Amino acid sequence: MNSQQQRDYNELYKCMKDFGGGYDYDMVKRAFERCVAAHEGQKRCTNEDYYIHPYNVAKIVVSLGMDSESVAAALLHDVVEDTDATVEDIKNEFGAEVALLVDGVTKIGRLSFTTKEQQQAESLRKMLIAMGQDIRVIIIKLADRLHNMRTIDAVPDQKQRDKSVETLEIYAPIAHRLGIRSVKEELEDLAIKHLDPVAYAEIEDSLLLHRQHREQILDEIKNRIAEHLAEQMPGVKLTLQGRVKSIHGIYRKMYVQGKDFDEIYDVYAIRIITDTVADCYNILGIMHDMFRPIPNRFKDYISTPKPNRYQSLHTTVISRAGIPFEIQIRTFEMHHTAEFGIAAHWKYKEGITDNDKKLEDGLAWIRQILESQASTSDATDIVRSIKVDLSQEDVFAVTPKGDVINLPVGSTVVDFAFAIHSAVGTRMVGAKVDGKIVPINHEIKTGEVIEILTTNQAGHGPSRDWLNIAVTNQAKAKIRSWFKKEKRAENIAAGKLDFEKELRRSGIEIPEDEYDEFIEELARKLRLANGEEFFAAIGYGGILLSKIIPRIKDDFTKKAIAAKQPEITPISESRAAKSTDSVIVEGIDNCLIKLSKCCAPLPGDDIIGFITRGHGVSIHKRDCNNVPHNIAAAAEPDRWIAAYWGGTKTDSFTTTIQAMFINRDGIVVDVMNAINNMRVPVHSINARETKDGNCSVVVTISAESVEHLRSIILRIEKIQGAFSVERINK
Repeated sequence: MNSQQQRDYNELYKCMKDFGGGYDYDMVKRAFERCVAAHEGQKRCTNEDYYIHPYNVAKIVVSLGMDSESVAAALLHDVVEDTDATVEDIKNEFGAEVALLVDGVTKIGRLSFTTKEQQQAESLRKMLIAMGQDIRVIIIKLADRLHNMRTIDAVPDQKQRDKSVETLEIYAPIAHRLGIRSVKEELEDLAIKHLDPVAYAEIEDSLLLHRQHREQILDEIKNRIAEHLAEQMPGVKLTLQGRVKSIHGIYRKMYVQGKDFDEIYDVYAIRIITDTVADCYNILGIMHDMFRPIPNRFKDYISTPKPNRYQSLHTTVISRAGIPFEIQIRTFEMHHTAEFGIAAHWKYKEGITDNDKKLEDGLAWIRQILESQASTSDATDIVRSIKVDLSQEDVFAVTPKGDVINLPVGSTVVDFAFAIHSAVGTRMVGAKVDGKIVPINHEIKTGEVIEILTTNQAGHGPSRDWLNIAVTNQAKAKIRSWFKKEKRAENIAAGKLDFEKELRRSGIEIPEDEYDEFIEELARKLRLANGEEFFAAIGYGGILLSKIIPRIKDDFTKKAIAAKQPEITPISESRAAKSTDSVIVEGIDNCLIKLSKCCAPLPGDDIIGFITRGHGVSIHKRDCNNVPHNIAAAAEPDRWIAAYWGGTKTDSFTTTIQAMFINRDGIVVDVMNAINNMRVPVHSINARETKDGNCSVVVTISAESVEHLRSIILRIEKIQGAFSVERINK
């Protein structure tokens, strides 16, 4: 290790010591050295040595109180993905436990998927399966995403937005469900900062404007509370803290709920931490005596914890100065859980105990998401499950026996019934809310007492319409599962009817003698055994027609065009371009046509012609910098003339691509191999190191069309380290 690397390791060592020690320092040091050696010569987009990223991830993991194996895995989490090392190598060097964690965090980008959405879904599925084996996987992954978000300014703008959306929709909800508040709030704030920078700056300015005045008043209130509690509850251990609401939390209320900043009562809060639950309720009574409580602003999360095991009493009161503020009251144990979530109850430190039953129950959502995804052929359902089922907003409804059921906001009584038990859901015939009959699409509100009315009639089951009424993926999966098992013949008939109806609606006419073969081929593409399985899957909801019909329509249209060539008047030889048979200039015959080098147009581009003096017609892309936006207002409008791609002959056109990579050895070889595998001619290739330490590769190739070029760009984007690939003008 060089001096800087030694200083970094010393800092990590100090973090472990400060957190309480007890780490396997030898293993962590070996992991640090392996990380530095494996990533030697690699750079991040920030132009830092790559090891800086896993090093910072490891520091975050330590701050969350994780163990030695977690710290080692954090240091090694990119080694398998970005170097030649294998999971087996990690297992031999650091043991099976560390190897399992590294494998769980490693993305599956080396496999081939149809879309980015499918790849994201499969990566999530693999991660959730690994979480089922060891929950430390997701804690390392959250730390990885947190450091990436902290340094996201170094990547292109579009990638910033894509990663921010993914963070907000997937990783922040997972952090919320695991109860890791600090990670969840920082992820949300960083995502909003890049998705809506104007709103972020506005909220930040509002906080700065109000903070000094409010914090002065809150300090005075905090001192008054401390003095009053010391008088009323002498000898009781108390800690008082101030809390400022996260920017994302304020954003949701301002821009989603339409509130002004001054209408948000819990921007600033005072947190009172004590020893026992009884003390919490006693303090609540004292606070309501000291201040005037605002009606309907009291929440008891001690008797009814949130799904992520968060517990606290929340009440909003008004000070003598007329300023509303929130008071949160909890025990020290509850506070530790609120800050560190699942990491606060780490079962690997002292072995599994009886108290870990609650921990295992709190992770049941992982199993539920995987089970719901298993009942459908659409892998992207797993992403929707996280967005809906891990919603940060919950409602609490009560059964007649007093059991509390937590569900996402917007859930209906169908979701409630299946949350109780599958048998209750399938036998449901109606529901009562607070003693009154309600329709089954009734949206649940917190505090409602819901009674599910059932029948013992043989053969009774859910309606297919319930799939559109249910909100949670758990309920939808159970409905689909019931139809799959109980109503196969009905599913096939209903699926065939719905499929044919959608074909007619979309204007797709499949010849009768080709229909069976068409269905069998479609089933194979969807990895189903035969056409009957295909229709059955549509019938029970495992396949969504809205997903597959557009693709069928595209394929059908292409086949129809290929099979039936339109009858058109042949273009005379004199009208065809002398330089290429693919461009036709309107109204001009037998002229020289050349493709301009400034924009290098390809078939599929919107084009226009310019009559040059003595050199025929020059063809430009319509959005070329040399083409006026308003032709009529141009200096010589008559020289601009309509042109379009014509003919059926496939020509090759020269175009240039620039690809940006994180610098490493072998980039040019990888680019050449990718292009050669597509049998694309290469005219020239040039690589150089940029000022920021990255690598720029400019390659001139022959492409047949815009679509052909797009497929080449997609192939280059899959090369390790590529972060920007685009067509450029020579």
